[in-house]
Amino acid sequence: MKQIIFISILFFCCRINVYSQKHKLDHISIAATTLHTDFPFSSFSHLFTKEFHPGFEAGSGFSWKTKPKHDWFQTFKLGYSYHRFVQQTITLYSELGYRYKFFKTFSAEASLGAGYLHAISAEKIFVLQDDGTYKKKANWGRPQAMISFSACIRKKISSFGTLFLNYQQRLQFPFIKSYVPLLPTDMMMLGIQFPLHSK
Repeated sequence: MKQIIFISILFFCCRINVYSQKHKLDHISIAATTLHTDFPFSSFSHLFTKEFHPGFEAGSGFSWKTKPKHDWFQTFKLGYSYHRFVQQTITLYSELGYRYKFFKTFSAEASLGAGYLHAISAEKIFVLQDDGTYKKKANWGRPQAMISFSACIRKKISSFGTLFLNYQQRLQFPFIKSYVPLLPTDMMMLGIQFPLHSK
């Protein structure tokens, strides 16, 4: 599994290099995030009413094709989140998405993503020794994979920035092979996107 994830990261980085040579990155984005674990799409409201699990995400990307009413786009994102009592995660992933422009300043989009997730336990880890005692284990985390589905609304506030609210359903695997192979996570992101090139 680790070899597969390493190869995936290497492939991901190579593809970014290839894409950036053919398509110019046209924006950067930064967002504050919160999340919780639950069945996919089952408790959207809990993101606003339950505990706050903070994080952030930064990204960039480009458009494959741009039309007056439609865009096909690619994103590359790096994020961090903290889920109290469960784990900290560092993510590196890419999304392929479709955007529909309702008005000049308002649009909605949907995207599918996949990438690498590094999971670090939020609790201390102890290992049983031969003499019956427990020894604290270094907690460097473990490599995981992730896939995602996102739905987003965007409002352009000026030529220098666009506000967005993004809901993401994420699957992390293999979380615990013996009884929780897939960990579903709901995430909400509120952020702003800045263009890299003036039009």
